[in-house]
Amino acid sequence: MQSAAEQQKVTPLRWTRPSQAVPEPPAQWHRVLTLLADVSLFIGTRAIWTQAASHRLVVAAAISLCYASILVCGALALVVRRARSLARLDLCVLVTAIALTLCGWAMDHGGSDEAILTTQAARELVAGHAVYGRPWPWLFGHGVALTPTVTGGYDFTYGYPPLVPLLTAPLLWLGHGALPATVVSTAALLAGTVALWRMLPTPWRSAATMACLGFGFLPSYGRLGYPAIVALALLMPVVVRWPRIGRGGRLGAGGPARAACLGAACAAQQLPWFLAPFLLAGIYAVRRGELGPRAAGLVVARFAGATALVWLLVNTYFVVSEPGTWVRGIALPLTQGAVIHGQGLVGVSLYFTDGSDRLGWYAHASMLLAAGLLALFVLFVRRLGPAATVLPWCAFFLATRSQDGYYLMMTPLWLAAAVTAPAAEFATAWQPRPRMLSRRPARIAAAALLLTPALASAAWAATGTPPLAMRVASVGRAAPTAVARLGIEVTNAGAVALAPHFTLTTGQGMSRYWTVVRGPVVLPARATARYELRPPAGRFTLPRPGARVRLQAFTAVPQTLSSADVRLRSSG
Repeated sequence: MQSAAEQQKVTPLRWTRPSQAVPEPPAQWHRVLTLLADVSLFIGTRAIWTQAASHRLVVAAAISLCYASILVCGALALVVRRARSLARLDLCVLVTAIALTLCGWAMDHGGSDEAILTTQAARELVAGHAVYGRPWPWLFGHGVALTPTVTGGYDFTYGYPPLVPLLTAPLLWLGHGALPATVVSTAALLAGTVALWRMLPTPWRSAATMACLGFGFLPSYGRLGYPAIVALALLMPVVVRWPRIGRGGRLGAGGPARAACLGAACAAQQLPWFLAPFLLAGIYAVRRGELGPRAAGLVVARFAGATALVWLLVNTYFVVSEPGTWVRGIALPLTQGAVIHGQGLVGVSLYFTDGSDRLGWYAHASMLLAAGLLALFVLFVRRLGPAATVLPWCAFFLATRSQDGYYLMMTPLWLAAAVTAPAAEFATAWQPRPRMLSRRPARIAAAALLLTPALASAAWAATGTPPLAMRVASVGRAAPTAVARLGIEVTNAGAVALAPHFTLTTGQGMSRYWTVVRGPVVLPARATARYELRPPAGRFTLPRPGARVRLQAFTAVPQTLSSADVRLRSSG
């Protein structure tokens, strides 16, 4: 008999197929994020298709294909089994969004007042003329928006840093009007979106598609040719993982590139000026917690120096050729004295009360809030560090020009920080803690103290009283439903003489100023006078019954607004 050992030797071997690794399924939240990005592409697409179907059939066909892509991607987002397949689907959603953005631009690239000014600045630059301080009133009209000022006029000059006209100049051959500027801003938006998409972790990439190209609002700003869109695109690489800048005391290869992008963004539009101090303060705090004060200071100095160098290089030609007008031009949004407008606190004086004799305090409140938030950020950077890309825009809620574009155009930066700059990045950041702030009640009191000046200034502006009392004395009609002349009686209840400028509004925003045919230029304090006004177009068509009509008077020194509801009924 064979032994057990011998039997074991002759036992035939049986080969089995190794079990294949089960593919890793995608996380459910990744599926939902892809689906939401896909769904966001529906918003505004029908309006563009309707416009294209009448006379641009190629564009309409492209949009129809995008509809098909949205449907297919929506189905696949719920059924694919592998994370890699879902990542490829994210790319398909991005390509669809880019196609829809290009279709939207093809149908509407007329631009806005900012695009028209940018293109004209580029033309003047190519011709060797001065760019800043030169009014171009002939550009406005035919529905182009105007920026009225409290002096009774309008701002017809270019008031942004020069990078976007420099980028627009090589594209002037594309055509007249605002077309070259809209190409620059739309291309910048697409490039910034692709950069952000690539830099985010794979499961989060569809969020970039949704924030940048979904919902329709950022592509619309691109089609309008806003310089802020170029600044946004340049800021995206800066904000992604920004707390890691200078880690280990070295900027590395990416640090100077990010600094260059920040400098270029500051040379494209003024909004990055408000973000830069928060980023620099945050980098210093994080690096000081890691390296100590001296090494952290050197890191921030090198980064800020590279940023300033790029900004200066972009501006060098203008610094040399027109230094005075250049300084006044890039500071224009802060000094132009534009009338109050927007969705922020100024609505109290515009719509809910009859005005204020302290409008200038809205601007003071905005600056004080920006400074207070920066101080809070430094004191509590471990808690507030993730909000560095949101805090700067809070100041605009109190500004005289508090349009929502200042907030929403920068929302992709919120996303970039939320994904790549979480609270863990700031866990060891340095926070100044003098002895007086060692206890929690003292820190709460310090925070309240830092915000109090801004809130007090805003309350002071909002609670002001209108200095002028106005009533309609006579109405001259061009037709039963149109006014050709308006006689008003105005009383200056204030203690200083005022030079009023009048307009009638029928909704949000402001209509053009009316011409004063008869009446004093300056109304003395405690005096009453009669003014005769003529509409800017020669006639003012009355709105539908029940619409609110407001007679408004702005003054420049001091900045005031007086309003009165008037009833102008049809005589028919």
